[in-house]
Amino acid sequence: MERAVLDSLDPLIAGLMERGYTVAGPVVRDGVIRFAPISSAEDLPHGWADAQEPGRYRAHGAGNDLMFGYAASPDSAKSYTHPPRATLLRMRGESVEEVEPDARPVALLGIRPCDLAALAVQDRVFTHSAYRARREALFLVAVNCAVPGGTCFCASMGTGPKATGGFDLALTELTGPHRFLAQAGGPRGEELLSSLPHRPATAGDQDAADDISRVAAEHMGRRVELDGLRERLVEQRESPIWNEIGSRCLTCANCTMVCPTCFCTTVEDTVNLTDGTAERSERWDSCFALEFTELGGTPVRGSAGSRYRQWLTHKFSSWVEQFGGFGCVGCGRCVTWCPAGIDITEELERLR
Repeated sequence: MERAVLDSLDPLIAGLMERGYTVAGPVVRDGVIRFAPISSAEDLPHGWADAQEPGRYRAHGAGNDLMFGYAASPDSAKSYTHPPRATLLRMRGESVEEVEPDARPVALLGIRPCDLAALAVQDRVFTHSAYRARREALFLVAVNCAVPGGTCFCASMGTGPKATGGFDLALTELTGPHRFLAQAGGPRGEELLSSLPHRPATAGDQDAADDISRVAAEHMGRRVELDGLRERLVEQRESPIWNEIGSRCLTCANCTMVCPTCFCTTVEDTVNLTDGTAERSERWDSCFALEFTELGGTPVRGSAGSRYRQWLTHKFSSWVEQFGGFGCVGCGRCVTWCPAGIDITEELERLR
């Protein structure tokens, strides 16, 4: 059974919890739709939508009963596979203890296709055992996008709005009547789906789901022309545009914190003066931080423009050489959550 129709998500959530997963899904918290532990479908953001533009986010009531009628939240799967801070070692005297990674089973309900693509990028970047343990502990329930945000451009990047792989289950929310078309993406999803109350999907269900994905692709808030972009960015290394962007950039690192593919880290050592225990921790860092590339007490990239150039050209040029694909999945988070409202799609077009 590859596809079925579910009339409710409560059996799905209960089934995941019975299998030992902590279920995390979208909830409305502090005026933002973001991921948190849930225990039933009532926790999901029924009737909520969001407005996203450069430097602007607002969650609001949409006057409908859609559970997933919003675009990408500020949260992605990155914090579950590559946590903001993780302890690596504990030391006391001559004793050194490696800390096992926190890899408790988590089911992410409502992850978007662009974030599945971001996980595929992470899979090519990370090879260490801690990442693998956390990654394998995830059960991914994707939701195909019906309402793209004003800053979304996943259609340009080929990463959405419909999931094509990398999930255990994929859902498309349908209306008239309200239901979910579910597709299994592997043995775990197949086993769970077969255990849930369901009915066979009809051709009409599939046509309705295809229409939702088609309309979403046609209504992207942004677009990027990729043809020749990688080469053009190399040619524009000395362009004055970089410094002009740098004059607006606050180098706050918001874009890298919300980006689902950014992976830069630093290592910190701390000592507890009470018991003499020392810890070595890894935490997120950013190429926008002045000290990130410091050598001999001097930053390698001293200007905001040079740091923005490093970030943008890595995503759309050198990443291709390193990993065989772009480092951007078109989620638009960097545009929405930039306090200066810098729009990556506009800057890329200027640089072209």
